[in-house]
Amino acid sequence: MTATVSAKIPDEMKKDIEDEDINVSEVIRNALEEELVERRREKLRRDASSLREKVGDGVETEDIVSAVRETREDR
Repeated sequence: MTATVSAKIPDEMKKDIEDEDINVSEVIRNALEEELVERRREKLRRDASSLREKVGDGVETEDIVSAVRETREDR
């Protein structure tokens, strides 16, 4: 299943996109995917930081990140 998204852009930008033969759908998909990945990474960092505060310095960050990832993958 797919969904359609839209955005308003200036006429000049639309002309430039057409002149450059840019695949708008591909660019938008890639940009949104990158944004999602970055936001998920940031959330993972916050989760790891929160866990570190709760358990103290006895656990390595990599161990916390690994545990959080495993938990998320199980869902």
